[in-house]
Parts: sequence; structure tokens; C-alpha cells
Amino acid sequence: MRIAVLARDLDHPLLAATRRLLSAQGHSTVPAGQDADLLLLKARSAAALHVARGYEESGTPVLNSATATAFCQDRAAMARLARAAGIPFAATVASGPIGSLAWSGPVVVKSRHSRRDDLVARADTAEQWQALADRWPGEPVITQRPVAGDGWDRKLWVVDGQLFAEQRRSELHPGGPARRPWTPGPEESALALATGPAFGLDVYGVDLLPGPDGPVAVDVNAFPGIRHQPGAPEALAALAVRTALAARETRAG
Repeated sequence: MRIAVLARDLDHPLLAATRRLLSAQGHSTVPAGQDADLLLLKARSAAALHVARGYEESGTPVLNSATATAFCQDRAAMARLARAAGIPFAATVASGPIGSLAWSGPVVVKSRHSRRDDLVARADTAEQWQALADRWPGEPVITQRPVAGDGWDRKLWVVDGQLFAEQRRSELHPGGPARRPWTPGPEESALALATGPAFGLDVYGVDLLPGPDGPVAVDVNAFPGIRHQPGAPEALAALAVRTALAARETRAG
């Protein structure tokens, strides 16, 4: 099988380990743009999505699809879809350019369009809100009410139905160790596994916080890094080969 890879960093640990596994199995990985049996889409830029759609139009499967990847970049749409699918998700208080919104009490402020180095911050006072508006003029944002937590984000990653998890220090609560082991309970696991079908994702991450009535999702990411998770490269390599083989057999009739 020829597996194309489209990523900002082709040497990312997850991708590098997956490439080694594929090579050991006799498969080849090639840069995006070449003929392939499947495309692994880790990049999320407009240019990357355009390339991915080209593969899809030619009948080549893409993990994850260009549509699902693009959808996860819009946090407002993400929240609506999650709640429509019955997935507990942090409620959106407001959405729009930050300068056009008024502070309405303590909120978490996030760039509406998810991207590297985007805005994620708390505004517990009107002064903090104004400081963010001054620093991010015109930035489209969503705001959410803070979910009381312990300073640790629950990170869950899913590859083809296999679950991986750890806790990471929240960027809203800096200080202390950056990560620690964690085994999710039944509620967290069920929420994460339900997210993939709802969003059309096979490789994804879900950020959770403990809410008063159970875990609450605060973000969904298409094809995240999944670092420090034994078994994740193996799961990704197996998914890629199986998906590529199924597509080839379908084309062969």
C-alpha cells in the first residue's frame, strides 16, 4: 500500500512511528500530492483541505475526511453538533468578534476557529476581558462559562475505536507537572467513543472537564498528536492499511 501523509511536521512522533511500522510491513509512505491508496490528513490549513478534497474526488480515502476536519475547526458549530448528538458539551454563551461582545460575567474565551497558537483564556473581570479585546482586535471568538475543575484537563484520544488517555495541566491553570497518567471511567470513555460517529472522525481527541453532573466536553480535535501513548502508532497503522485495502478492493469490484 502507498500511504500519503499531509502534515505540518512530517517528523511528528506519532507520524514517524506510524511510518516505521508501515515500512516494516512492506508498505510505503509518500508525501501528499503523489498517487496513493490513502491519505493521512493531519494538517488543517485551507491549502491542506484543498489537497485532501482532491484525493477524495479521485476516490482515495482520507483519514479524517476533509469535511470532518474542517468542521472541527469551527468551535461554534462543534458545540451545536455535540449537543444535538446528546454529547454533554460546555454551553456557548456568546459568539462573534471579541470587540463587538460585552463581558457578561466570568467566561472562558476561545478563538472560534481552532488553529495553532489561537486564543484560549479566562476573563473573570471586565478588565481582563478588555485586555483580551485589545490584544486580539477583531478576533472571532466564542465564550463559555467556566467549568469548575481541579486544574487538569482530561485528554482522551481515539484511533479506530481504541481509547488512549492522560491528564494534562490546563493552560488556564499553569504550574506544576505538565502531565500525569489517568484511566478514564465508564462515563468519560462512553462520551469519547460517541464523539467519533457524531463528527465523522476515526482519529480524534476530546478534552473533558469534570462537571457537576458528569464529564463535560470542551473541545474536539481532528487527528491530534497523541504523544506518549503506547499502542497509538500501531492502531493508526492498522487503520490506515485496513482502510486503504478496503478502498482498493472496492475499486477492483
